[in-house]
Amino acid sequence: MPLQRRRFTQASLLSILLLLVVTAQAQQAWPSKPVRIVVPFAPGGTTDILARAIAPELTRAFGQTFFVENKAGAGGNLGADIVAKSPSDGYTLLMGTVGTHGINRALYNKLPFDPIKDFAPITVVAGVPNVMVMNAEIAKSRNINSVADFIAYAKANPGKLNMASSGNGTSIHLAGELFKSMSGTYMVHFPYKGSGPAILDMLGGSMDVMFDNLPAAMPHIKSGKFKALAVTSAQRSEAMPELPTIEEAGGPTLKGYEASSWFGLLAPAGTPPEVVRRIQQETAKAISTPSVKEKLLAQGAIPGGNTPEEFAKFIDAEHKKWAQVVKVSGAKVD
Repeated sequence: MPLQRRRFTQASLLSILLLLVVTAQAQQAWPSKPVRIVVPFAPGGTTDILARAIAPELTRAFGQTFFVENKAGAGGNLGADIVAKSPSDGYTLLMGTVGTHGINRALYNKLPFDPIKDFAPITVVAGVPNVMVMNAEIAKSRNINSVADFIAYAKANPGKLNMASSGNGTSIHLAGELFKSMSGTYMVHFPYKGSGPAILDMLGGSMDVMFDNLPAAMPHIKSGKFKALAVTSAQRSEAMPELPTIEEAGGPTLKGYEASSWFGLLAPAGTPPEVVRRIQQETAKAISTPSVKEKLLAQGAIPGGNTPEEFAKFIDAEHKKWAQVVKVSGAKVD
């Protein structure tokens, strides 16, 4: 081999080795700057509550700030799309939901992102039941004390009840649509950019009913501002065991009713697997610590922590489940 060619080959090999070393060091150095957790809804809802519960724990674990950024709109699709199109470097994460990664593909004709191909699942943070709540004063004025009372009033007064949700395609929206379909009632749907703004109008009395996530609704139930009628899960909630399920309270017409929520961390597709694994491991540790776990359970949330592979299989199953629910309920984007 000529000397000049040999020197060129050696230089090329050295360059490749240096690139590999630099790449390895960069991966080991993660995180070397703050990490953004995008919440695709307005502040105050369960998605936001859970993100802000784990962000300080991850900050302590990794020595870099994990901060929450709310990007509300389009039933969570706006924030999810931002993350889907972000660099796959581990510095932008999504607090995804059953809406963004289970319901919306069946509900919307076209999404700006693919909920499976464009994301790397990390872990489920928590699962929660929804709860059917009314403005307490409105419930009292209309003599509504149970699901049966609600159905009777709604049937006698079609279109006179306003139903708030955290946005089109969210579990809060679909839980209400499924209830309407199965009970033969009609309520006017008002989608908001998150549970927080919807709750404010519920408290103010311009909205009558909401199928909210239990953690967001619980403080207002305990304060007496909301009248809780039933939970939307298949079993009663340990946080409020006195509340019946909608299936229990609704009789034969609501047999089989179930519409619960979940929330989980995801990264853009292509994020290094070792980064995904580290976030999953530290998140699982965080939500299993007594202080965080007790906080979640007290709010009616069930801590998660599954592996990225398990989360990916779960998301696939959720797509199939909710596609059928959307079809049966007749839910449509307003």
